[in-house]
Amino acid sequence: MKSKDQLEAADVKAIAAAAEAEAQKNNWPVTIAIVDDGGHLLWLQRMDGAAAISAHIAPAKAHTAALGRRESKIYEDVINQGRMSFLSAPLLQGMLEGGVPIMKNGQCIGAVGVSGVKSTEDAQIARAGIAALGL
Repeated sequence: MKSKDQLEAADVKAIAAAAEAEAQKNNWPVTIAIVDDGGHLLWLQRMDGAAAISAHIAPAKAHTAALGRRESKIYEDVINQGRMSFLSAPLLQGMLEGGVPIMKNGQCIGAVGVSGVKSTEDAQIARAGIAALGL
């Protein structure tokens, strides 16, 4: 039997604080979502000024990154390159840049999804949050 790492409450809080700090530093009103490796929501924070829809998009991006064990941008790129049938992939709704998996020792232990600004900026915020773990 193998054992695996998992996110703990302190990890989630550290990720959220670092992601929020990155967003505030740039004056970006966003929603930050953190999920476990199964895509289950552990944290949702909609910052002041973030669009209401971002509270749906951020968890979807995180969910997609966790289940796919890769950045959600990969799915966006596949679709943009013409593989429209990929839109029918089951359980993947956040196929836009801004979902980043949290990897430790080659295993996905969760993901961060951000929505509210340009997709590259969403991903920047997610990565800043993950960096707080020092993996």
